[in-house]
Amino acid sequence: MPYRQAPDIAQQSRTELASALGQRLLICDGAMGTMLHAAGNSLDRALSELNLSNPALVSTIHESYLSAGADIILTNTFGASRLRLADQGFAELVREINLAGVTLAARARDGAGRQAFVAGSVAPAVTASQRRQVQRADRIAALREQIEALTEGGVDALMLETFGYLEELVEAVGVAAEISTVPIIAQATFASDGRTLGGESPREVASVLSGHPVAMLGTNCTLGPQGVLSVVEALVPHTTLPVSAQPNAGLPRRVSGRRFEYHVDGAYFARYARRAVEAGATLVGGCCGTTPTQIQAVADGISGMRPVRAATPAGPARREPPVTLSGHGGGLGERLAAGSFVTAAMIATPVGGAADVAADRAAALSELGVEVFFIASRPSPRAQLSSIDLAFALQQRADVETIATVTTWDKTIMALQADLLGANALGIRNLVCETGNPPLIGDYPNVDGIWEVDSVGLVQLVDGLNRGVDCNSLSLAAKTSFLAGARFNPSAADLDAEISRTLAKIQAGARFLISRPVYELRSLRRVLAALADQKIPILVCVSPLRSFEEADYLAHEVPDIAIPADVLDAMQQAGLRAPAIGIEMAARLAAEARPLVHGTVLAIPEIDTAGLSRLLGALA
Repeated sequence: MPYRQAPDIAQQSRTELASALGQRLLICDGAMGTMLHAAGNSLDRALSELNLSNPALVSTIHESYLSAGADIILTNTFGASRLRLADQGFAELVREINLAGVTLAARARDGAGRQAFVAGSVAPAVTASQRRQVQRADRIAALREQIEALTEGGVDALMLETFGYLEELVEAVGVAAEISTVPIIAQATFASDGRTLGGESPREVASVLSGHPVAMLGTNCTLGPQGVLSVVEALVPHTTLPVSAQPNAGLPRRVSGRRFEYHVDGAYFARYARRAVEAGATLVGGCCGTTPTQIQAVADGISGMRPVRAATPAGPARREPPVTLSGHGGGLGERLAAGSFVTAAMIATPVGGAADVAADRAAALSELGVEVFFIASRPSPRAQLSSIDLAFALQQRADVETIATVTTWDKTIMALQADLLGANALGIRNLVCETGNPPLIGDYPNVDGIWEVDSVGLVQLVDGLNRGVDCNSLSLAAKTSFLAGARFNPSAADLDAEISRTLAKIQAGARFLISRPVYELRSLRRVLAALADQKIPILVCVSPLRSFEEADYLAHEVPDIAIPADVLDAMQQAGLRAPAIGIEMAARLAAEARPLVHGTVLAIPEIDTAGLSRLLGALA
């Protein structure tokens, strides 16, 4: 039966929450979807329907967050609106699912033995991929139906979360304010460039939302602890409203099929929760990948802290520049075959599609001694050139040799084959084959997309094209002339599995390997020993650290990156000299690695010429 709380008690609870927002520090719960996924439920299913089919599981998760110290728990109703539920055949169960979600959360709260609150979770009415196909009126109708059910169920607040488009968030606020009198918490999600998917800056979001009936504004999802901290620091000066912060647990790692894992530890997560509070956030919690472990750490970490008064708004919003948050094969094949040491530089595909800056940079680096340019893929939701197109542009405009990256994510094998044949016709000869990662764009990232083949399958496809056969083993009019390479990660958590997968890439036809960035050589030496019999050229990627924050982020938020403790300590102690210290450590690492490998790929940020010369000098 639906939960029914005495009206006077319900009103008192809402009043107490409205008073508490901004006046004291509150802890929100962590991810519901992650916990349900860990229990064996696919992220592709309607997780909110588990309110009906497996209420015991949902209740247990609520109870675990309350035991960890959460003051606010969210109903398991993210995406529980008609347009989203329709894809799984549950469109007619919107009211039942949302009422059950409130009931489960409220009963868990009542059993906690202390004061806690229930917020109704409301996501955008459509996913990013549905957005262009759905009219505004249909979005509003879907939100109205869900919010009416949550209000009927008796939530203490409404949490509008993971909105990537300010227009949609304002729509949702309007619907919620029209239907309900409970406090409204409005949270936008920001990409790695510091803007929403719609392109709005934190300042613009704060300015717009401050003019609407919201009790709190903030951010959740997409970014990890560091990224969310940056957003909080940009929101607080431009609003007098309380601010919330609910980061993801770093970046997800695909472990098998469509299963994903996060690995941020509680101590790191709590450290950035404290910093978010110091920056002005008064509600802190977690989003994708977080568990009761992180929430318990946050509760312990901010214990005894008090809210920081928000700064006075700093005038009207303006659009700010994006935050910058970096045989076959011709010359490369011949140099590797001859045993010559190769010095390459990594250049990421430019966001926005402009190739001129990349071409100018490549020309300047070439004059300093860089021989080859590795065009890395960039998992960004922003418009950008493909790696193949940029490789062609650099070859034409800067007259340099390139290695293009081809990723399999979100492409059928027929589309990949067409891209490869086109690249061959353009004169692209060097390729690195990767599975790739989709850009994080909010709720349940990495679910949407096509995964027909992985990097091993892509290497096999390229090998077939080089032999003159297509993906269906039919003869081509002409053979391609690619030098196919692959990536490997010496810092992988399961190094034996990584070695086995690397061997599979070699057996599929990879002719050279490029490592992921390395910051110590012990694991690299182990991989090199395991691959010694393969006689395959290996290039090591070296990336200078620019700050302690970057090192801290890589160590704790990015899967399968190992930053040694002494490196972290050195960067933390370096202070303003961190960029120079980062270059010095990278130069030493490159020099130590040189006798072990066949080349180095320098992942060079925008550094001064002297710093670049220091790195190149280490390879001389």
